[in-house]
Amino acid sequence: MRSFTADRRSQTLTQVARETGLDRATARRLLLTLADLGYVTSDGRSFELTPRTLELGYAYLSSMSLPEIAQPHLQSLARELNETAALAVLDGDEIVYIALVQSTRLMAVKIGIGTRFDAYTTSMGRVLLAGLPDAELDERFARLKLEKKTDHTIRSPQTLREEIDKVRKQGWSLVDSELEEGLRGAAAPVRDRAGQVVAAANVSVHAGRTTPELVERDYIPAILRTVRLVEADLVSAVTR
Repeated sequence: MRSFTADRRSQTLTQVARETGLDRATARRLLLTLADLGYVTSDGRSFELTPRTLELGYAYLSSMSLPEIAQPHLQSLARELNETAALAVLDGDEIVYIALVQSTRLMAVKIGIGTRFDAYTTSMGRVLLAGLPDAELDERFARLKLEKKTDHTIRSPQTLREEIDKVRKQGWSLVDSELEEGLRGAAAPVRDRAGQVVAAANVSVHAGRTTPELVERDYIPAILRTVRLVEADLVSAVTR
């Protein structure tokens, strides 16, 4: 896994063998094992690390520039709103936090880099699900089991699908007390140069400090501005 770097995010079997000093047969066997464990993905020709490598440390973060690009913008967002700001990606049916600026005002929620939550219960998760093609989203819904996290958690697949369709149309998500009672989150998608959703940025607040209407009026525009800045820097980093 250490052979994957910021300059070598995607490698063929031959490249991995060369960088590691292993013969092709050994490199192939190890890569297939990592793929079976969920740490590596392949399109049939090249291999890339997955967010699951966060469980083993920070190899994933070192192989990508997105968290580093987003961090200063998240810091500005958190400072502007005096709330916790984060960036997450989709891994299976869960979101994984890859960047975070924690506010002391949200001490009840224990989150950090690598923290995972069911995607359907979170604003970032719904943004990321909304970015999937219909066929893939249908496949996920076919196996999805909705568990009750709070009294507000959506339990109906139809209602959840309607919420995701709404997120697609408006370009942001607002989830109120579905993951944890009293926790309100708002998120927007981060897109790459091709327009594909690669991550989601959000702000989390205690429900007692604001209302959904205020979050939509004051917080979401700030999140959308932050996302645009991250996207601009992401495109710039790719084209340099």
